[in-house]
Amino acid sequence: MDLFSASGEHDRAAAAPLPERLRPERLADVLGQPRLAGPDGILARMVAARRVRSLVLFGPPGSGKTSLARALAQEASLAYVPLSAVESGVADVRRLVEAARQRWALEGRGTLVFLDEIHRFNRAQQDVLLPHVEDGTVVLVGATAENPWVSLNPALLSRCLALELAPLGREDVQRVLERAMGRRDEWLPGAAATPRALAQIADRAGGDARLALTLLEWACLALPEGLDVGPALDALWGEVPHYHDRGGDRHYDRASALIKSVRGSDPDAALFWFGQLLAGGEDPRFISRRLMVLAAEDVGLADPQALVIATAAHHALEAVGLPEGRLPLAEALIYLALAPKSASVVSALAAVDQAVAQHGDAPVPDALRDVSYRPDVRERPGRTGYQYPHDAPGHFLPTAHLPPAVGGTPFYVPSDQGVEPSVSRRLAEWTRARREAGARPPTP
Repeated sequence: MDLFSASGEHDRAAAAPLPERLRPERLADVLGQPRLAGPDGILARMVAARRVRSLVLFGPPGSGKTSLARALAQEASLAYVPLSAVESGVADVRRLVEAARQRWALEGRGTLVFLDEIHRFNRAQQDVLLPHVEDGTVVLVGATAENPWVSLNPALLSRCLALELAPLGREDVQRVLERAMGRRDEWLPGAAATPRALAQIADRAGGDARLALTLLEWACLALPEGLDVGPALDALWGEVPHYHDRGGDRHYDRASALIKSVRGSDPDAALFWFGQLLAGGEDPRFISRRLMVLAAEDVGLADPQALVIATAAHHALEAVGLPEGRLPLAEALIYLALAPKSASVVSALAAVDQAVAQHGDAPVPDALRDVSYRPDVRERPGRTGYQYPHDAPGHFLPTAHLPPAVGGTPFYVPSDQGVEPSVSRRLAEWTRARREAGARPPTP
């Protein structure tokens, strides 16, 4: 590298964003992942044993995947070669593998290839890595925010150790910010931030250290030198992204949290996860469809009006769109969370599935069969014809409707919630009447 190149590299490093400039260089400096980077963590043990193996690091943005890879290479004395799956292809992989072979021959040391967004490599590109990972020519450290067991080639994943990174805790993010302020002379001499301002950033970052440092840098640059960054934070709130993936783990986790909050009768929690989903760009029609399912599955016949309201919210959303469509969705969400809960319909279907599996070939009783096309059945001696319930008192007849082989356990058992107790009393009277008449209904 000549003098001009060295000067340019220095200028580039000085102009890098704050998260890049303050990236930790040792495993011990990586916060929030003690299971991996702590003194007894698996990566520290790899370094101590001089047995660094290929890894797939998966976790949310800003949890330390890149920092861990770089610190691991530094402490294990491996050449660090970053590669982006978004920009690279098979030719790039082959070039770096050849360079890794030469490095072994000339320098006697290995190469750690950090492949960011590894899930974006297609199957063919991942297959190119297989022999070189298997024979140790390179140590591959892939990083992804996706579930690797879904997004990666099983053959590649079987050659790597998959390690999950958790989102950083609020205290860890605040320590990252405090460390950055302790080194402010390196990036913005005179910058000031109160502990309260750092705590606000840590709260807002949602476990993302990169986002927290970016927000800190934005706030410091937005104010004259020496002023506290606190007043600038409110202005930046609207600019901070909401991380979400409409087909990945965050989608399913937040949708699950929404569903379980409604099922748990917690309207505030349901509204919070609803807000997170929409802020992250979730399709509101997905939410409205889930509300209709919730109404039938978790409220059910304890409040039959719940399904009507959820369906109306779905149609209202289709009619008005966002942002106004949030109102009927929120109304339905609150209604469902506050409604009495019953899973009697779900239980009834499960019982029916089991009965159908056991008695799927049970014939329809003669009295229930359609005889318009079967004169042989209609004119069969001894056949009891169908009796019309609406002609009977109370519009009820104690007639059996199940095949003789099916019975003993009721499919639908009303809960004690909402309007179902009244249904339970009526159903018990009908069941008793059938039993006294000698019919064969399920016995409650």
